[in-house]
Amino acid sequence: MSETLEMQTDEREALQSIYEGDEAFKEIDPTTFQYKYGEDDNFRSFLVEIKWGENYPNELPTINMDTFYNRNLVPAVKQKIQSALKEEGEQWLGCGMTYTLFECLKERLDELTSEQPEHVATQSIDLNKVGVSAIQISDNTTDTQKKEVKKEQLTKAQKRRQWERTDNKGERPRGWNWVDIVKHLSQTGYKEEQKAANAANTSLPVNG
Repeated sequence: MSETLEMQTDEREALQSIYEGDEAFKEIDPTTFQYKYGEDDNFRSFLVEIKWGENYPNELPTINMDTFYNRNLVPAVKQKIQSALKEEGEQWLGCGMTYTLFECLKERLDELTSEQPEHVATQSIDLNKVGVSAIQISDNTTDTQKKEVKKEQLTKAQKRRQWERTDNKGERPRGWNWVDIVKHLSQTGYKEEQKAANAANTSLPVNG
């Protein structure tokens, strides 16, 4: 194991121990760490991300202020924070400095965020830098309107007739189109009897 890798391992274990239970601290991966300052709903709240290179701590870590959390932070404030961290880091080259960098900001929050306005439009952020995939938000109002089916307007009489032709579930009863065979045969048989009777009457002799 190289000397720098061994120093990184020792520092990582120290950070995990120091910040255990601290919700403001987050280990993204073995060489990337974040610390959040202030409450989420506070306009001066921001997040600092520190990433170690192969030669850290013999070189300064990368200080990233372009995270999605900092989308409302104005560029001037980001620059001041980065400058303060680099200035502090220069004094600790060759030593584990992540804890020192995170802690040094706590005493300078008001100073470093003094130029941050209370209300600001969301800043444009390079999504490739923050690791957030672009999400396309479409207005689905038109699509919803297209899907809406216009209901047919029926009169009360039409509704009543429709209801009478269906059951209470909106379905026609089973056998609604079946032929009434009994009725049909009875009517047919009656007609045949009438024909036979008429034929018999016409064949009887007339008494003088």
